[in-house]
Amino acid sequence: MHWTEARDLLRCWREENVRKSLKVVDIWESVLGKKMNKLGDEKLLVLEQVCIAALDCNRQEVADYCLKALRAEFPTSLRVHRLRALQLEALKQYDEALDLLEKIIKQDETNAAPRKRKVAILKAKGKTSDAIKELTEYLKKYMSDQEGWQELCELYLFEQDFNKAAFCLEELILHNPHSHLIHQRYADIRYTQGGTENIEIARAHYCLALKINPNNIRALYGLFMCATNIALNPKTTPVKRKGASKLAKWALKELNSSLLNSGKYFLWHQKCGGESKRQADKLTPREGVPSVGALPLCTPWHLLSLGADVYREWYYGYRKDTLKWIKNKVVLYYIFTVGT
Repeated sequence: MHWTEARDLLRCWREENVRKSLKVVDIWESVLGKKMNKLGDEKLLVLEQVCIAALDCNRQEVADYCLKALRAEFPTSLRVHRLRALQLEALKQYDEALDLLEKIIKQDETNAAPRKRKVAILKAKGKTSDAIKELTEYLKKYMSDQEGWQELCELYLFEQDFNKAAFCLEELILHNPHSHLIHQRYADIRYTQGGTENIEIARAHYCLALKINPNNIRALYGLFMCATNIALNPKTTPVKRKGASKLAKWALKELNSSLLNSGKYFLWHQKCGGESKRQADKLTPREGVPSVGALPLCTPWHLLSLGADVYREWYYGYRKDTLKWIKNKVVLYYIFTVGT
């Protein structure tokens, strides 16, 4: 690769915010490391990019070289100090990194990056409560940071504080109401909380997720679970029970139709290395999706509940106990939603 091509490639990755650390370090060592004088104004940007990539790959010698070159140009730059804090974090010198980040914040209180690094360090140290406190203070000043709300939600879920995690996702929904993943995640939390009200809220947001993206299998499965739970609840009114039963039947039908095809495609990849979905569709039911009794349920429910690895293990003769448990659960749902 010519050095101009390498320069243009790194520039493209910077502009698109792509973080291909291994490739960046390889390009640096094989091409650009010897052509730094020809980069002109991009020299410092390339050094910063390579430094971050080297820290990702634990190439401390490359990171040291880049930091020394940047310090020679800008000895008092906060941007260079932040790179030094990243290096200390990579070396697991967390206390020194926190002290340096505190100095950066005191010099520039509007700089959001060091505040987010503090949260990451506290999380790495296992101080979840301190990370939550720090991130909460950060979001009071930067309320529109969607990544911050998402990270705070994950921290609350780690602490099993579902109410506050749901609040964080409500903020995300206000920022991005057209994301099916946010609606699905919010519905997952509400379903986990349990209770009639929460399950009805979860059903509504699973429906929104499916409206935005009809191919969201997880939302379809969640909708089926919510509708089944509402229909089986003895406190549900007859009108709601009838509507929930219809909704559960529809969701199960869609699950079977969509996951049947995905299961055949998965099995084709496992057996033949994967050619095309058209060839997978030609498989017979016995070749494509083994069935239990009269119900072709193995592929959908293994892929949903346990993932492709367990399905593969069952197909080749293992995990019969797991299959039996899933079969019993699915038959109950089948009797309720289809047999009624």
